[in-house]
Amino acid sequence: MTARSLIINADDLGYDPAVTRGILRAMREGVVSSATFMVNTPFSEAAAREARDLAIGLHLNLARGTPVWSGFPRALLGDDGDFVESRAASLPADVVEAETFAQLMRLQGLLGKPATHVDVHKHLHQHPQVLEGLARAARTAGLPVRSINEDMRRTLKSHGVATNAHFIGDAGAEAYWTLERLEQHLASLPADGITELMCHPGYRPETLKSGYSAQREVELETFLHPGAHELLKKARVVPTDFRDVKPGR
Repeated sequence: MTARSLIINADDLGYDPAVTRGILRAMREGVVSSATFMVNTPFSEAAAREARDLAIGLHLNLARGTPVWSGFPRALLGDDGDFVESRAASLPADVVEAETFAQLMRLQGLLGKPATHVDVHKHLHQHPQVLEGLARAARTAGLPVRSINEDMRRTLKSHGVATNAHFIGDAGAEAYWTLERLEQHLASLPADGITELMCHPGYRPETLKSGYSAQREVELETFLHPGAHELLKKARVVPTDFRDVKPGR
């Protein structure tokens, strides 16, 4: 069996200090190989100081907090000037494009290096206009974008944007990534192309209410477990990050 490449990406760096601590531990002590960073939270600067040596992409945030782009239309925001998740579907592509650029520039300023790639908080790029604006920005920046299904993959490729060939992961009422589920997925990874495994390890948020809270600690335990290293080795899987994702792959 030939070695297969797997991006194990932790979402939500910068979301909350406890979540950030867990992600950093999963990357430094566990098998997580990549993370994506929310740059518009009160905790972003502190997270960046701890993550500068790691493979970090942008977790484009159009669901909560304030925009980074100073020209973001006020009428598209809530009464408090924050994003409203339910309004994402109506965001014009040019607004998404400008906000994506602004968040990418903030990430580069905080980390002192460019993002490795872009994905989207709450998968809001399932909305066509969000995907269109993101694809335009990513093409200009030369960055890969996470795709979560074949339709999204085709759209990104039609824009000349590199993307992962396969995607696995979810978040719900129960913790998604247990050691048992990790073993099942590793045993059935596609042989061709790079797969992204999305995960949400961390400690329970200290400052925010989240529907995915205790579940993060279960995932953290999974990706820190010595058995996770053994499962990767047994499956001949090499953890990587989005810098290995190229157009056409």
